[in-house]
Formats: sequence, structure tokens, C-alpha cells
Amino acid sequence: MSKQALPIVDLAGTDEAGQVCCAPLVCEPLNPAEAEELAPLFKAIADPVRLRLLSLIACHEGGEACVCDLTGAFELTGPTISHHLKVLRQAGLIDCERRGTWVYYWVNPGVLARLSAILGPRLPAMA
Repeated sequence: MSKQALPIVDLAGTDEAGQVCCAPLVCEPLNPAEAEELAPLFKAIADPVRLRLLSLIACHEGGEACVCDLTGAFELTGPTISHHLKVLRQAGLIDCERRGTWVYYWVNPGVLARLSAILGPRLPAMA
């Protein structure tokens, strides 16, 4: 097996012969600090149960859901649902309030907006 030398690419997107080898950046990519901040949020919703819970809460009439409305949607035990809700809460994706014997959950719109901004187009990079 022979080894071939890889072309040297500069930050402008050209190789050593001056040929364009890739498209230039048209928006500002995440910096390391942003990636560190956002990774736990994406990790929290990377589980199918938690993603469904988040969706159920967000789609519920009035923007909040009682835990009793959530448990019936799954064939899981109450403690398992509570664990998944706790993970979403610790990530800051949802918040809750106890009212009598029930706990009501709602999404944190600012955190969801931050995730949405990452998934959509970012602002153009300044030259």
C-alpha cells in the first residue's frame, strides 16, 4: 500500500496549486465554548422518550402539561418518566411547579430558541 501526500490547504480554501478545493464559510460556525454549552442540551433530547416528552409538553393546550397527562402516553413506570423529566429539567429545557398533588411542566422557550438557532442558518461571517 502506497502513501500519497495530501495537498496542503490554506484557510482560504485553496490548495498549493491555487485551486479552490472547498466552498468558503458563509456563516459563523460554533466556537468551542458554544459547543460545550449546547452539547448537554442536545444530549438531553437525544433520547426518544425525552424527545417525545418535550414534544408532548410543548404541544399541550395552554403550554403546560400535568405529569398525569404525560405518563399515559408511555408504557413506562412513573419513576422512569420522572427520571426523564428530571434530565430535561436539569438541562434547562423544561421547568415545573407543584400544584397540590400534581406537578405541571412547561418548556423553557429561551432554551428552545437557542437550540433552534443552531439548527437553522447562522449569520454570515464578517470578513
